[in-house]
Amino acid sequence: MNIFRFPSPEPAPEDRLHSEARDWLILLTSGQATAADARALRQWCAQSAEHALAFERTKALWHGLKPAAEALQTPRYFGRRAFLGGAVAASAAFLLVRYSVPGGFSGIGADYITEVGEQRRFDLGDGVSLELNTQTRVSRRTMADGAQGIELLSGEVEVLARQTTPLKVQAGAGWLSASQARFNLRNTDQSVCVTCLDGALLVDVQGQRIHLESGQQLTYSAQQVSPPKTVDTSAVIAWRQQVLVFNDATLSQVIDEINRYRPGMLLLLNAELGKRKVQARFSLDQLAGVALLIRDAYGATCTELPGGVVVLS
Repeated sequence: MNIFRFPSPEPAPEDRLHSEARDWLILLTSGQATAADARALRQWCAQSAEHALAFERTKALWHGLKPAAEALQTPRYFGRRAFLGGAVAASAAFLLVRYSVPGGFSGIGADYITEVGEQRRFDLGDGVSLELNTQTRVSRRTMADGAQGIELLSGEVEVLARQTTPLKVQAGAGWLSASQARFNLRNTDQSVCVTCLDGALLVDVQGQRIHLESGQQLTYSAQQVSPPKTVDTSAVIAWRQQVLVFNDATLSQVIDEINRYRPGMLLLLNAELGKRKVQARFSLDQLAGVALLIRDAYGATCTELPGGVVVLS
């Protein structure tokens, strides 16, 4: 028996854009979106006026559904296709993803973990202690010679090493070695930044061995290594005093950093506004209302979405 199969018609460009916009909203409100995802969404919206309009219309739909989402007390078993099929299913899908996978999947199996807004101290013994900042994953590593080592999988940590045998630390494409040092190490968005706070340390990356002393900072990725520079270390470790300090940063950079500390996400869609330079100092307990501060300071429009997402445009 012959079975005839007819190809499915290609979706109209407008339908395709709205489908992609819905997928962006699902990711954005899933609790797993990153600063890199936010930047990618800004780039998607900037492709054309039609892209931006599709996102605005989808955002308006979700905003209108907020009461329905809040009324649902338990997750229902709807998936992404259910969202595409109707408004109530969209709310249920959001709640399912949001509450069935708390904390997301980054760093599963890590030995030392902090969640959004959490900071914790861990004493590893043998003269090594860790101060983990928000959303950080660190694992123990045993070196070939049996010495103690750790790997910063993601996030930010202040490391204190006071031992005779150098502590080995892996972060991204590089390895650090320190026996008498205190340093701040950050691994976010596929970029690593190490700041020597006290003592000295060595960084091996891309065939280079770089010596850092107190007050020096090095940034590297799998593609490049920037020259070491002298920095204000008090600004680097301000998070230890529950403060974020921004000196001559763009508003986009400020928002990306704030997103590491607060539930949900701030999403800035105004590219020109994102380029504005900022001198700011925020206490971490101010971050719940930071969207209103940005609105009042820069005239941005705020739209609240489910899951603590605030769109600034």
